[in-house]
Amino acid sequence: MIYYSRSFVLIAFLMFIGVANAQQSCLQAKELTYNIEMQTTVSTGSNNPLWLNANKYGLSSVRNDNGYIRYGVFRPLVADSIDKFSIGYGLDIAAAYHFTSSMIIQQAFVECKWLHGVLTIGSKQQPMELKNNELSSGSQTLGINARPIPQVRIALPDYLNIPGTHGWLGIKGHIAFGKTTDGNWQEDVAGKDQKYTTNTLYHSKAGFIKIGKEDQCGLSVEFGLEMACIFGGTSYNIVDTKGNKITVQKNGASLKDYLNAFIPGEGKDASEKGVLSNAEGDHLGSYLLRINWKNNNWKISAYADHFFEDQSGMFLLDYDGYGSGKTWNVKERNRYVLYDLKDILLGFEVQLPKNRYVSNIVCEYIYTKYQSGPIYHDRSETLSDHIGGSDNYYNHSVYTGWQHWGQVIGNPLYRSPIYNKDGFISVEDNRFIAWHLGFNGDPYKNLHYKVMLTTQEGWGTYDHPYTDIKRNTSMLIETTYKLPNYIAKINTQGWSVRGAFALDNGSILGNNTGFQFTIIKNGILNNKKSRK
Repeated sequence: MIYYSRSFVLIAFLMFIGVANAQQSCLQAKELTYNIEMQTTVSTGSNNPLWLNANKYGLSSVRNDNGYIRYGVFRPLVADSIDKFSIGYGLDIAAAYHFTSSMIIQQAFVECKWLHGVLTIGSKQQPMELKNNELSSGSQTLGINARPIPQVRIALPDYLNIPGTHGWLGIKGHIAFGKTTDGNWQEDVAGKDQKYTTNTLYHSKAGFIKIGKEDQCGLSVEFGLEMACIFGGTSYNIVDTKGNKITVQKNGASLKDYLNAFIPGEGKDASEKGVLSNAEGDHLGSYLLRINWKNNNWKISAYADHFFEDQSGMFLLDYDGYGSGKTWNVKERNRYVLYDLKDILLGFEVQLPKNRYVSNIVCEYIYTKYQSGPIYHDRSETLSDHIGGSDNYYNHSVYTGWQHWGQVIGNPLYRSPIYNKDGFISVEDNRFIAWHLGFNGDPYKNLHYKVMLTTQEGWGTYDHPYTDIKRNTSMLIETTYKLPNYIAKINTQGWSVRGAFALDNGSILGNNTGFQFTIIKNGILNNKKSRK
């Protein structure tokens, strides 16, 4: 194994240098940018440490020794910023070892912008909303932890000022439909007996409103809603509502099913028999809120992310006024169940005045234990009470939950299925309390660092709770140095080196220690005429 890893690193390094030297003679097109990376990770323990794996858009691995060579070429939309209409595209591929696949198309997209709207077709890394993408533990619905899903996406990526409000009110958001690409991986992991899905369809949407002008009054408020759904495809080895095992089940993919995915609460999954049914597909989402206060060079923000997996978590209210006996499924009374607002991510961010040591500080608290309570009961002829608890975040009875290629699509503190050793593609620790701290800075010219520290207590899930509370601490120290324009008369413009040390300690992820080293080369591919 050691010989294999060293051989790969040597070959990768030679390929990396070769590609870097050859880049000036290929793809010489104005306004094209390129990015070349070579990364290797060496670790000890049961897994690669959390923060060497998480929040890297899925281009990562939990295996102890892993690495990749990555090459991307992009034409950003800003290249045509003076025009009302512009086109952008990108191709980002990687050759990896000890990943879930050896050849990875990380990004492949084309997009066009007209006025303020952007249409994107393909797989593209999309940043988190209302959070610090470098220091946050991650969003609970649309995070940066899993590989991008190929999709058609229509978006207002930046706030559009509403006419007549003089810039005091803006809106942004997106709507997307796509298809996951991890069906073969799921089949290999699950085998013949465990649940998995193939050709699964994907939908997401979000809308945000911003009120206020930080530059004038110092205060602004941003709030909105993110929602997503997994539907369609083919499910294997699932159990229906009567307890019968279904080996193969085709899920709906008609126009009506797309509409049911877009409008939650309509339709039902094919495995649901009888008069009771839930929303079609695996629906989930988050309410997001961020309050910003800016004063000269300071900026202080407080934010919240309330996650929900069904109506009980979305509205914190459920109807429970059904009759009894023959009218057990008839709404007869004005009676409701009120749920507590307990599950939430609360964050605090400070952007300090420019200094050499600390630029940003992020502190987050995450609580996910409640999940509308431990009891779930659908009304029946013998007991008409309806209680919608045990939400089982990121898991689903028909689908393999909120994951892609084994990595949860949301916050990585929900233990991703890629850690499981038993063939189950599920999140085995979704009830937890966690504290997270991150900060970064630029202490010297061309030198950037970040530090992250996370502590967590886990209870497992309602269906499979831990016998005892499990605890975990994860830490990361990472530095990036951008090489100056020349070293020993060799042009090094656009070169960076990054080193990271991380560890886990505890019973959720195990005791792990790892080092990660990355070489990065990026720049602009201009033709000869543009350089004169």
